[in-house]
Amino acid sequence: MRIIRKPADLRRRVHQAKRRGKSIGFVPTMGALHAGHLSLIRHARRDTGLVVVSLFVNPIQFNNRADLRSYPHTLARDARLAFQAGADLLFVPSAREIYPSDFQTFIEVTRLSRRWEGKLRPGHFRGVTTVVAKLFNLVQPDVAYFGQKDAQQARIVRQMIQDLSFDIRLEVLPTVREPDGLAMSSRNRRLPSEARRGAPVLFQSLQEGKRLIEWGLRRETAILRRMRQVIRQVPGVRIEYIAVVDPESLEPLRIVKGRALLLLAVRMGKTRLMDCCEVR
Repeated sequence: MRIIRKPADLRRRVHQAKRRGKSIGFVPTMGALHAGHLSLIRHARRDTGLVVVSLFVNPIQFNNRADLRSYPHTLARDARLAFQAGADLLFVPSAREIYPSDFQTFIEVTRLSRRWEGKLRPGHFRGVTTVVAKLFNLVQPDVAYFGQKDAQQARIVRQMIQDLSFDIRLEVLPTVREPDGLAMSSRNRRLPSEARRGAPVLFQSLQEGKRLIEWGLRRETAILRRMRQVIRQVPGVRIEYIAVVDPESLEPLRIVKGRALLLLAVRMGKTRLMDCCEVR
């Protein structure tokens, strides 16, 4: 595996691989790799001829500067894990390489970004889609791999691919979880021990909502009431949102019919956690 820092070097190596007939798999990350990221890399390794992993803490998707400053930087560990999972190239650009001093262009998927994370974190998804579009242009992947845990983000990226006519297949892979159900996230390491013991309540709440829908409950209000009750069994959890939404429009479903997506975000102390699950 090679670590590459310059966009021109990345382009050259990708073009060489394409000339040799290799397909390109791409896994964009912000580092602090965990088992969820590694599952994406391994999947890309099985599917494609050249696996590119980016490691870039994107400053323009943080609406809270303190979160940006506190985001973990673990390059040596990340490089070792990416190599073991099957990455060929690890792209680690500087912010100056991605956003030169005269950078003025931003990309925004408007309607899908208004609710949920977009409402609570103004500008977040504009930052995500801008950097992902730029990385897509640099890497020129055939397949890009994202995790289901950030379901709104994955849906927005899919819309951007469609709207901007990127010739890329998006693979959204299932959330990887700890044995107790907590979704893998770089934020988990920030949880104090007591909060970490209570954190699986998020998954339990999602499972309860899923079970109610599968048993035939269809009214959004009843489903959300029970999900909130499950979460409130753990003291000190502040619910930011719980929602039953249409997986395509991300709009709330008053009555569940067909597919539904359960979304939630909470704060446990200073740590913010998100999770989701899809239900039929």
